[in-house]
Amino acid sequence: MIDKKRILLIDDEKDFCFFVKNNLKASEGFAVNCANDPDKGIRLARRQHPDLILLDIKMPKKDGFEVLSILKNDTKTLSIPVIMLTAIDDESARIKAARLYDEDYIAKPVDHALLKRAIKKVLTRYKNFKA
Repeated sequence: MIDKKRILLIDDEKDFCFFVKNNLKASEGFAVNCANDPDKGIRLARRQHPDLILLDIKMPKKDGFEVLSILKNDTKTLSIPVIMLTAIDDESARIKAARLYDEDYIAKPVDHALLKRAIKKVLTRYKNFKA
């Protein structure tokens, strides 16, 4: 039996989460959980320890940079790779995310082929994922 890779998507846009979740489940067989609230996303990451996190930047309460910082400063979650998936497409945001140890940065609107390649690349590096 093949182990399904688990992805946690933290994004406050419910429609976007639904679309990405269903696309990744249907095309790649990933097990995808969504958190539409940054605090819930942090709790789920600590409890479920997913193989990878997709993280938006613009969210209420805490932005994605703050969430990434929390995840990378917590021994329970620091080893979980994070790909930023956001509408903010500028060099300063990319640099800030890199300094907080993201693995990749993908701008919305999302190209699903690009997203799947990025996920597989990161999983291959971290979990010996076979594409």
